[in-house]
Amino acid sequence: MENPGHPAARFGIAGLQLAYGPGDNLERIAAEVGTVARRFPWVKMVLLGELCGFGANPEHAQCLPGDAEAFLCDLARRHGLWLVPGSLYEQRNGAVYNTTPVIDPAGGVVTRYRKLFPFAPYERDIASGDECVVFDVPDAGRFGVSICYDMWFPETTRSLVSLGAEVILHPTMTNTIDRDVEIAIARASAATNQCYFVDVNVAGDLGVGQSVICGPGGEVIHQAGAGREVIAFEVDFAYLRRCRERGWHGLGQPLKSFRDHPMVFPAYGAARAPSAALDALGPLRLPDA
Repeated sequence: MENPGHPAARFGIAGLQLAYGPGDNLERIAAEVGTVARRFPWVKMVLLGELCGFGANPEHAQCLPGDAEAFLCDLARRHGLWLVPGSLYEQRNGAVYNTTPVIDPAGGVVTRYRKLFPFAPYERDIASGDECVVFDVPDAGRFGVSICYDMWFPETTRSLVSLGAEVILHPTMTNTIDRDVEIAIARASAATNQCYFVDVNVAGDLGVGQSVICGPGGEVIHQAGAGREVIAFEVDFAYLRRCRERGWHGLGQPLKSFRDHPMVFPAYGAARAPSAALDALGPLRLPDA
C-alpha cells in the first residue's frame, strides 16, 4: 500500500476526553459529537477513549456489525465526520476482542482494529488481535490505530509507521497510577517514529484523563487535565513530512537510520521487513539550505 502522493496542508481532529461511567453511554457520546460538529466546522475526525461506549465490561460484547456500531455509523454519517469511537468489546468466532471501528463520513466501516496486547493479566479472557491496521483519508494522509496497552510495545508503533502511518490514533482507558509513564511513552513514540501520536484517555469513573497530543518531534501539543475536555487541533502533514525529510529542527532522521541499518536485531531474529513507506523518505543526508 503506497503512501498518498498529494500532501494536504492541515487536517482537523477532535479528541473527546469524556467523563462517563460504566453502562450505555452512546446517546451522551452522540450529543458530544454533535456539539463538536457545530462548534468546530473545520474538524474532520473525532477520536474517543477506549471502551467509552459501555465501560470495561465484556458482558456488553456484541458482534460487529451490530447495534452499537450501527448507531455510531449513523452518527458519523449525520455529521459528515470520520469517527473513531474508542473501542467496543466484540464477539467474534467464539472469542471476545477489544476492537476499534474506523467509520468514514458516509457512515461506512473502513476497517476494524483488534487490540494486539490486551492488558494481561487484568483484561481477562480477551483475545489478542493479529493484524496492524492503517487507513488512508483522501487528500490528507495515512493513519494507524493502536489501543492503550499496545503502546507499551514499541513494535506496534514502528510497524504502523513502516506501513506508512503518519498519525497514530490511540484510544486509552487508564485509571491507574502509571499514567505519567504512558505520557512519556507517547512522547517517545512520536519522536522515535516522527509521527503524530494522539492518545485520548477517558475520564470520570472510567479513567484519570490526562490525554496527550504529541507532534513528530515528541513535542506536546496539548496535555489534558483530569476531567472532561474537548481537544480540537490540526495535524500539519506538510510539517510532518518536512520533519521526516530533514529531521526535527534539522536534527536526527531516525526513520531513515532505522531503514538503512543492516543489523538483524536479536529480539526479532530476522532482518527488517521491506517498507515502501520508509523507502520513499529519500536518502539520509544533511538538510540543505
